[in-house]
Amino acid sequence: MKIGILIILGILSVLYGILVRLVGSGTSFWLVWEVIGIGFFLWAVLLHCGFFATYRKIGVLFYGLVAVAVIVLVTFCGMIATEFTASGNQNLDYIIVLGAQVREDGPSVVLRYRLDAAIEYLNKNPNTMCIVSGGKGANEPFSEAEGMAEYLLKNGIEKSRIILEDTSTNTVENIRNSKILMDLSYQNVGIVTNNFHVFRAVQIAKAQGLKGVCGIAADSNPLYLPNNVLRECGGILKDWMMKNILLIADERR
Repeated sequence: MKIGILIILGILSVLYGILVRLVGSGTSFWLVWEVIGIGFFLWAVLLHCGFFATYRKIGVLFYGLVAVAVIVLVTFCGMIATEFTASGNQNLDYIIVLGAQVREDGPSVVLRYRLDAAIEYLNKNPNTMCIVSGGKGANEPFSEAEGMAEYLLKNGIEKSRIILEDTSTNTVENIRNSKILMDLSYQNVGIVTNNFHVFRAVQIAKAQGLKGVCGIAADSNPLYLPNNVLRECGGILKDWMMKNILLIADERR
């Protein structure tokens, strides 16, 4: 029974990785699903061969590591869920729209979700300024900030309300470089990004000293949510280790 479940999980992981690859997201994270799939297959083979029964100490260590990984994953998923439906405060001084891939024909689907959420907020809050943040990647025809600004202009947002930050290459730089463009006498700032990304982005902003910061969650495609959430868990771990974010244990110091 266990072996059959592991084989099914392995097949599903490999197929899901291929599906993510076909989307052309611009990253190689889809390979993680292939590695996970192979891991399930190997696990099934070891069970079938009685490896863990023969080498009990290795089995205890292996299952201990699996338990730790599951606990960490569930914990991070819980953190992500706390900001999953964030709507932001009204009348913010600034909103920062975090960049994602742009193509010749405009923003990617992921980025359009963010921009549409920003447009909805800006239409309801006419005094809020909008910083579009994102540089030019190797696989992009122009900077993400340029693509975002053009999209906002086409959808009725006045040019005078749009500030371009076009040098960032990751979320930490998005926040840091956008902060430089703000009038720091104003502190009410909203971070606009996809629902799975809001928690980490807000934590990064807080760690960089922004006050009155809140998240504004844009939608995402449910089909690719497992991939995005898993990648985001890795991002939380990485940023915590690099001291880019302050998790609960740090905030109590």
